[in-house]
Amino acid sequence: MVEINNLTTVSVDEKFVKGVAKKVLKCENQKEVDLSIVFVGEGRMRKLNKKYRKKNKVTDVLSFGNGLNDIVICLREIKKNAKKYNSTFRQELARVLTHGVKNICQSHT
Repeated sequence: MVEINNLTTVSVDEKFVKGVAKKVLKCENQKEVDLSIVFVGEGRMRKLNKKYRKKNKVTDVLSFGNGLNDIVICLREIKKNAKKYNSTFRQELARVLTHGVKNICQSHT
């Protein structure tokens, strides 16, 4: 099961997000893993990154495996990265989501 919590005012295509997450889980042979995907703003992401990685800056994605299976994504960073890498928002979202899901899957092997 893939659960999505959007704590921002930015609209997200939940069907797309769930589809990407499920495809990555399938490719990683982890179909039974439950995920929680949370979309946050820059302030909350900075606090989480400082608390868990000791880095006082915003990042695009954090993933927490080992039973938590939480992926936290900062949508504003996704927008910035899409522009920076000459990509679309959707492509960048898929890229960071794939990265987060793969990190979770690695904690299950």
